[in-house]
Amino acid sequence: MAAARRYDPERRQRIIDAAIRAVGRSGIAGLSHRTVAAEADVPLGSTTYHFKTLDDLLVAALRQANEGFAKVVREHGGALADPGCDLAAELARLTGRWLGGDRTGVELEYELYLAALRRPALRTVAAEWCEEVAELLARRTDPRTGRALVALLDGICLQVLLTGGEYDEEYARDALRRVIGASDQPVPDGAVGRGAPRSEASGARVVPADRDAFRA
Repeated sequence: MAAARRYDPERRQRIIDAAIRAVGRSGIAGLSHRTVAAEADVPLGSTTYHFKTLDDLLVAALRQANEGFAKVVREHGGALADPGCDLAAELARLTGRWLGGDRTGVELEYELYLAALRRPALRTVAAEWCEEVAELLARRTDPRTGRALVALLDGICLQVLLTGGEYDEEYARDALRRVIGASDQPVPDGAVGRGAPRSEASGARVVPADRDAFRA
């Protein structure tokens, strides 16, 4: 008689958590179904059952890791919706809070995010983070400025992570104010911004090709 399969509803989540730990320890290059199975302490067949390809597993890991900054915004950024709030100052503060928290988690989030450069399957989920935050910021500004603010924050964060430097909240606040202030300037008649085609309904890029480097 065949042994009964053990009911394990949390197995899929444990595999995702194990993949994130494996990437944090050895990088994307060291990730495989076998290493994840060993990390999660599950049979190799379990990883391929829940995630047929490695890209499928990376998509799930990236979607979970992407929660970092968006979670900070949701939990501590209620003031962003207040018209009386200094938007630039609040964004700079929240970015500092995120970078000053679990730095390993932040680095892991960007490593998974930038993996989309070589793995097209990851590009759609890589764009989810910026879309959520850009939509929130567009409520205080406009869709184009919301995307610009996200791109600026992304660039500042990447500089901090890649150089090992300290996050400068005053610099970030000043740069954000410049972008917000520029959005108040009149646009010449007939001026058309460069970039990918945009959805008429939301103004979002149809193909987020430039998000391989920045979440704009």
